[in-house]
Amino acid sequence: MANKYADLIDQTFYFPQEGFEFENGYLEFHGVPLIHLIEKYGTPFKVTYLPKIGTQIKRARNLFNRAMRSLGYAGKYHYCYCTKSNHFSYVLDEVLDQKVNLETSSAFDIDLIRKLHEAGKIDKSITIICNGFKPKHYLKRIVDLINDGFENVIPVCDNKEEVDYYSEHVEGKCNLGIRVATEEEPNFEFYTSRLGIRAAEVVPFYEEKVKNNPKFKLKLLHFFVDTGIKDSLYYWGELRKAIKIYCELWQHNEELHAINIGGGMPIRNSLGFEFDYKYMVREIVNNILVACEEADVPEPDIFTEFGKYTVGESTATVFSVLAQKQQNDSEMWYMIDGSLMTCLPDAWGIGERFVLLPINKWDNEYRRVNIGGLTCDNSDYYNSEIHESQVYLPTTKASDKEPLYLGFFHTGAYQDNISGYGGIKHCLIPAPKHILIDRDQEGNLVSTLYREEQSPESMLDLLGY
Repeated sequence: MANKYADLIDQTFYFPQEGFEFENGYLEFHGVPLIHLIEKYGTPFKVTYLPKIGTQIKRARNLFNRAMRSLGYAGKYHYCYCTKSNHFSYVLDEVLDQKVNLETSSAFDIDLIRKLHEAGKIDKSITIICNGFKPKHYLKRIVDLINDGFENVIPVCDNKEEVDYYSEHVEGKCNLGIRVATEEEPNFEFYTSRLGIRAAEVVPFYEEKVKNNPKFKLKLLHFFVDTGIKDSLYYWGELRKAIKIYCELWQHNEELHAINIGGGMPIRNSLGFEFDYKYMVREIVNNILVACEEADVPEPDIFTEFGKYTVGESTATVFSVLAQKQQNDSEMWYMIDGSLMTCLPDAWGIGERFVLLPINKWDNEYRRVNIGGLTCDNSDYYNSEIHESQVYLPTTKASDKEPLYLGFFHTGAYQDNISGYGGIKHCLIPAPKHILIDRDQEGNLVSTLYREEQSPESMLDLLGY
């Protein structure tokens, strides 16, 4: 009878697959033997495999460049990293090794740009796309960058009024972008339409505020769909609408040369994840090409702002199962040595799902379980996967010498930013230690403890004790 956890995986998915292998009775992540990290550092911990970041950037570049070449597309492709997905220096170091551009979303992102420049990691020729609604302190920082000689800063106008600040305070020329507001996807539970300028007002806004101002050069039209890049009527409709506006705007300003399709490239959230990256990229490029040919407009350069896609698949969060609790006839709970709410806030906040796999005990029978975190909040749990309304994991016994170890994979984007790295945690459950994995010149794995488990003293200090 095929009732082992390994049988369940074998019957359900193709395995092994990219990023996941099973060697000597234990799961490996990007070739990293997780059991060695468990033995060395103990659980819970986060682990980031740094080379994966560069791999993702190279992959996206190859996809767009190949699609452009095969279709005879005249424009160029530009990769921007969306800094808000993960601001850590070790991420930016990997990103900048790939010679990419950067996208900012808040005032203090500009301070990060300054730090990178002071450290010699970027020069003043780098393209910086400045997005978001801009309070005065954000506007001032953008203008200061421009006035200090950063020659390729492109503030993307989110509203009509912000250009007045640039007109008054920029000392020389100022490149501009305009963000087109997208329509909400039907039945999408989160409101997404607050950013950008209404489509019907884009051209009038350009004519009124930008065209006759000698300081301004409109370089880029930006749009972004919050539900992400996917093969749906909604996405293709919003993309075509943005391209149509681009073509119309180009008729008023031939200096316009780029369209920014934002982010939203999905990452794997299940072993059963299916997404045809090659097809989607080719269709995006082809849609832009066809629309421009029909309007007799030169094909624009294409910018993307991939954040989650860049860094998401580089990281895992690993826990031990501390105990089992049979709460009723159908509810078995596996209690872990950390909090899902604080480590993986997207799991409870927006119902995000990650790749969940045990690291050991694949030869044990499997059963349906709920995973419970250590806080006393009723939302601190995980009980479904993207492909299944239930979670199945290996059985364990109290007498087992080795506990069951669980990994939540592809957790590298947004989780630390949202939970607050090093801040106050719910029920004062400490943030786990963080390990970085790289490869040396010979290709050997090298681990570094980036940060110890958060101490109670650090939280109590913030609380004034």
